[in-house]
Amino acid sequence: MNSNSPKSIPVVSTFASPFDVTPASSVTDSTRKPLSLWPGMYHSPVTIALWEARSKIFESLLDPPKDAPPQSELLTRTPLHSRTKIFYPFSTDYILREQYRDPWNEVRIGILLEDLDALAGTISVKHCSDDDSTTRPLLLVTASVHKIVLKKPISVDIDLKIVASVIWVGRSSIEIQLEVMQPEPELEGVNASSDSVALTANFIFVARDSKTGKAAPINRLSPETELEKLLFEEAEARNNLRKKKRGGERKEFDHREYKKLEALLAEGRIFSDMPALADRNSILLKDTRLENSLICQPQQRNIHGRIFGGFLMHRAFELAFSTAYTFAGLVPYFLEVDHVDFLRPVCIQIITYYYPLLVSCSPSVYN
Repeated sequence: MNSNSPKSIPVVSTFASPFDVTPASSVTDSTRKPLSLWPGMYHSPVTIALWEARSKIFESLLDPPKDAPPQSELLTRTPLHSRTKIFYPFSTDYILREQYRDPWNEVRIGILLEDLDALAGTISVKHCSDDDSTTRPLLLVTASVHKIVLKKPISVDIDLKIVASVIWVGRSSIEIQLEVMQPEPELEGVNASSDSVALTANFIFVARDSKTGKAAPINRLSPETELEKLLFEEAEARNNLRKKKRGGERKEFDHREYKKLEALLAEGRIFSDMPALADRNSILLKDTRLENSLICQPQQRNIHGRIFGGFLMHRAFELAFSTAYTFAGLVPYFLEVDHVDFLRPVCIQIITYYYPLLVSCSPSVYN
């Protein structure tokens, strides 16, 4: 294998085929899982494969002595050090295909979001590790997701791969870029280099000391190629912009945006005050609201005992999809997510054991 190629993690379906014929057919027939029940299983095979790979690689680091000191020396890593690729053999593994299929024969974006978060977390652990079993590992959590963009529909009948690597590192935060790639149907199997990017996403993780909970410094990043240097500069600019927003710097006043908002509020006041005069082709934003109350079960926790961020995005996406479907009466097509922020962790608490989560969604206003 070429040393410059990203590391590959194999992915296989998690269930035995119900169509396999074995000598003990009388036994397998009675215990065989119906195909109709497969979509109800929680863990995606990719998330399981990534977490298993993370545990195997850093097994000694995840269980350090209680009095282990923090990492004292920061290392310098290249993007290649943690670059990882995962492959979905949809064209040959029909069991895996059924686990990702939606009613329109495309990949379920919600499950894909889980996989992206799991992959980004594995890469952040690889970059931040100091390979020293005598120091305590960092606690790495998803802080935000920047700009998830779907560039083309993702078919569930064609092989898929995700390539991801670190593109920027700050003092205690790290940004990972992920690209979901799939060949065009007419070029499938003709040329491996014909893969085109179907979806892009940037995940931002922050490092915390696993003992004190305070921000912890992480290993530095040294971009090597011109593309890596360009991605680093773009991510640096985004980070500076986020700092300005957190600092309370006010956006330049836009009269056009103000007038548009004023017109929408005026139309809403007519609905509230004089509904008989309101436009029958309009509806109040609050009347499109859908909510979903969830009990966060222990099965949805990550390796740190907190609710898996990918699970939260999965549920939020499917609620948004349902809201758009209910509002429009037609199948909506996902285009992009501008930004996702994780404001605080969702934990499994020993006393109450279950942690309620309320997710709500309303359609946004577009031109």
